[in-house]
Amino acid sequence: MLRFTPILLAIAYGLLMYRFSAWRMARELDARSSELADPLLVPLIRRMAAALDLPRIRVHIYEIAPVNGLAAPDGRIFITRGFYQRYRDGAVSAEELASVIAHELGHVALGHSRRRMIDFSGQNALRTALAMVLGRLLPGVGIWLANLVITTLAARLSRDDEYEADSYAAALLSKSGIGTGPQKSLFRKLEALSGPRGTLTPAWLLSHPKTADRIAAIEALEQKWGLADPR
Repeated sequence: MLRFTPILLAIAYGLLMYRFSAWRMARELDARSSELADPLLVPLIRRMAAALDLPRIRVHIYEIAPVNGLAAPDGRIFITRGFYQRYRDGAVSAEELASVIAHELGHVALGHSRRRMIDFSGQNALRTALAMVLGRLLPGVGIWLANLVITTLAARLSRDDEYEADSYAAALLSKSGIGTGPQKSLFRKLEALSGPRGTLTPAWLLSHPKTADRIAAIEALEQKWGLADPR
């Protein structure tokens, strides 16, 4: 039993840290956000709510400069002030910003936050176990290899989540009459809006799929559903 103590402690630590991080994030979001009230975006959000048979979808503006959208662990949807400002400046359309909201709704509906809690705890346990084994077999580099394995695994799981949320968004946007065109056109703009991601990072270490791969996956869905969109 004693030999498994470090692994059990790693699992407990992972759960504790995730809970603490979620609590801290909720406090930050409460203090620095307000509900979105935009005359062009609100009707699009209502159309998505109707497509989901929901009375309302609340979206909030998070008062930070980076261009991003996020789904909080408690299920709330946020668009950063930086992203909203790009929309106000005309760099992003209302439909494109709606596609971000649809993507974040996908993360909530598919339970990705809960899955990340389980994954994070499991990854901590696996990292500890690998470090124990590889540290003995390969002194000096074993721990580094264990970290590399876990980083690669975490990146793969994150990319899978992004593809799933993209698919959910494509279905929701299609059902609500917005279409997948804005989703794809936004992906083409993202690097210019927020800067290239992982230019020098190996693909297997990226937390998000490459833009071309995400667009190709959406186009494959369009063909599958008979909803090919030329944009």
